[in-house]
Amino acid sequence: MVATLHQDEFPPWFTPPPGIDELPTEDGVPLESQRHRQAAALLAEPLELHFSARADFFVGANMFVFFSALQAKRNDFRGPDVFVVLDTERRERKAWVVWEENGKGPDLVIELLSPSTEAEDRGRKKQIYERALKVREYFLYDPFAGRLDGFRLDASGVYRLIPLEASGRMKSSQVGLELGIWNGVFHATHAPWLRWFTSEGAMLPSDEDLKARAETEAARANAAIDDAKAAREEAEAERKKRVELEERLAALTAPKSGA
Repeated sequence: MVATLHQDEFPPWFTPPPGIDELPTEDGVPLESQRHRQAAALLAEPLELHFSARADFFVGANMFVFFSALQAKRNDFRGPDVFVVLDTERRERKAWVVWEENGKGPDLVIELLSPSTEAEDRGRKKQIYERALKVREYFLYDPFAGRLDGFRLDASGVYRLIPLEASGRMKSSQVGLELGIWNGVFHATHAPWLRWFTSEGAMLPSDEDLKARAETEAARANAAIDDAKAAREEAEAERKKRVELEERLAALTAPKSGA
């Protein structure tokens, strides 16, 4: 963990690191592609929905992470595509500033690979996550090739490969979920999407999934209402036919006057 001093603990000759209002929170550089943006959203949003009843976590996406004054000065580290911090306050942040979070950094990081970032993600960034930030779990995913790699810090603070489970997915001990590849349609694009799953194999739903599910349930409910209405109308029509037939039979069997 990174040591942290409060403002009144700095010696008089020491210049404290910049606060959030002094740090850049945007660089104008978008994620690599639409696929990357959607993949990041498909990882962050379902996780927030899954933990919506909790107040002790934070999920960030395409957001700066500052872990040292020198790094902040150089501004040469953009931060992860997706990251999770546990045992923290759930609130909005412009960026994650380690020295303003009691020395707390991300517990889990996911980088979405591309030809222009893969060497950095597997090299320099991996070293930062392993040695400087000590991120407990680090996952790398190529959203076009559908390849997932995962690393977990061992007792000596060195990354070791995370093995696949029998399900073919990769377990995250940090969030108690599994990461797996889902070949399906998201935002009109069929692709191998990286998704969160429970240990029982249930996929965490996205906003799009929940909307589609609600629409399906509404359509089913409307169909049930229509079926019930049709059944009532049919029953009423049968009742009217029966009454009409009974009236005709009664007329035929009634004694004629004057007979």
